[in-house]
Order: sequence, then structure tokens, then C-alpha cells
Amino acid sequence: MDAAVRSSNPGGALDRETIALGGVDVALLTGMILVGQRSHGIAPLAEPLAALETVIPFLVGWLVMAALAGVYAPGVSSSVTRTARVTTVAWVAAANVGLILRASSLFDGGATGLFPLVITGFGLLVLGGWRIGYAAYASSRS
Repeated sequence: MDAAVRSSNPGGALDRETIALGGVDVALLTGMILVGQRSHGIAPLAEPLAALETVIPFLVGWLVMAALAGVYAPGVSSSVTRTARVTTVAWVAAANVGLILRASSLFDGGATGLFPLVITGFGLLVLGGWRIGYAAYASSRS
């Protein structure tokens, strides 16, 4: 019974808060990219494969780089400065991974013009804003 109510996570399994944070991250990134597609006249519901081909490289980049940077590490989401730092590092790296994947032969699309600056900047605003806001909330309740 003790193992069922432990608050620490020695086994490395993800807790509910981490899963929820990751889910919101994925939803926000997906939403941001789909809004970007709509602003360029692409209808994601009419062209779901095109939408997926745009979203997947950046989600792969985020999930890999967020894990490597420690975005989902214990204690990060309750410190505003630490959250800002690791989210910035993770997203800048993730955007570059996404751009590299998108420019490769694996995905249709490219990484030309101002797109790298736009995806990096808006991603930083969306993810950084959400993550910092959540960290401020989490630190105030502890």
C-alpha cells in the first residue's frame, strides 16, 4: 500500500503532472503549427497528411530535446527561472531538429525564408509563456 501513495518517483516512471504537462506541450505545439498552416491557406482538416507532415518533425524535435534538456525532470516545473532556462534551450534545439527533419527527404516541405525564425520565435512565445505561467502557479502553491 505504501508504494501506491508515495510522492517521490524513484523508478523513473512519469507522474500525472509530467504527463499532463507533456500533453499540453504537444497540444500547444500542434495548435500553433496548424494555425500557421491556416494562415498560409492550408486547411489541416481537408489535408490531414500534409498537416501531420508539418507537425511531426517539430513534435519529434520537442520530445527528444525536452527530455535531453530536462524539461520534464522533477522540480523543474516549480521554478520559474529553471523552467525559463530549460524550456528556451529545449525549444531552440527542438526547432532546429524539426527544421532539419523538415528539410530532409523524409518529409515534404522545407525550411526556407523566414520560416526558421517564425517557428522558433512563436514556439518560444507559446511554450515559454505557458511553461513559465505554469511554473509561477506551481511555485505559488508549494
